[in-house]
Amino acid sequence: MKVFVTGGTGLIGSAVVAELLAHGHTVTALARSDKSALAAQKAGAEPLRGGLSDLDVLRTGAGRADGVVHLAFGHDFSSPEAIARSVEEESAALGALGEALTGSDRPLVTVSGTPYVPGRASTEADPIPTDGPVGGRARSVMDVLALAEHGVRSTSIRLPRTVHNRGNGGFAGLLAQMARQSGVCRYPGDGSQRWPAVHALDAAVLFRLALESAPAGTAWHAVADEGDTVRAIATVIGRRLGLPVEEVPPATFGPLGTIFAADQPSTSTRTQDELGWKPAHPSLLEDLENIQP
Repeated sequence: MKVFVTGGTGLIGSAVVAELLAHGHTVTALARSDKSALAAQKAGAEPLRGGLSDLDVLRTGAGRADGVVHLAFGHDFSSPEAIARSVEEESAALGALGEALTGSDRPLVTVSGTPYVPGRASTEADPIPTDGPVGGRARSVMDVLALAEHGVRSTSIRLPRTVHNRGNGGFAGLLAQMARQSGVCRYPGDGSQRWPAVHALDAAVLFRLALESAPAGTAWHAVADEGDTVRAIATVIGRRLGLPVEEVPPATFGPLGTIFAADQPSTSTRTQDELGWKPAHPSLLEDLENIQP
């Protein structure tokens, strides 16, 4: 299968590209810079120069492909306005990709987050919330899944709060990054809230499975660890970095504070049963032992 991938040189995207190539697919990767283009080439993909805002480039990439995996997102969480700009950019990009695939029965795999459900772990049957700082992403994903009625085999992979590889990535990676900058590993609230996680290499397998065989209009959970407490995550980070660990108010984390403070465990039972996906790589707490001071 000829696959067009956006975000193909990031932590998740590079794992997805490698997984696709290892299973006989060819990959064209959207590259917004010379550095990204070189990384795509070294990985074995053909770069297509452009960014998420280059809608004609996206249509061209999708039009030439047998399927599309969308992973790119502007990860500027510095303010509500910056988040809104990233959400709007992604929404327009998904619209262009969907337009190029309409009526073709080709797959479009996009990404969202696992939902928050008060009092229990979320499942694949739970709707993703359309409110909050990144609620606009959920609305875009719902639009993509609705393309199943218009000749697109659209599916969504719901990623947990931390997708990690060698201690980097996701919310846990942000905690480590902030700890290096401040000299203290801070965590929101009392730290009893749980964050689900998955290794990037396991997530990549699920993206491939969805691309190859998932039915149109379906959503799947890339969850390996149903939920480690944030206090446990911060404790490992602090120990590995040689820094003190401290509880702080959620507002310390700005626009992400309410999300960081939420208890949001999640499961992937249906995904594992129906798609045959079996996570095999280290858990988050094991992988955080790779963090370097």
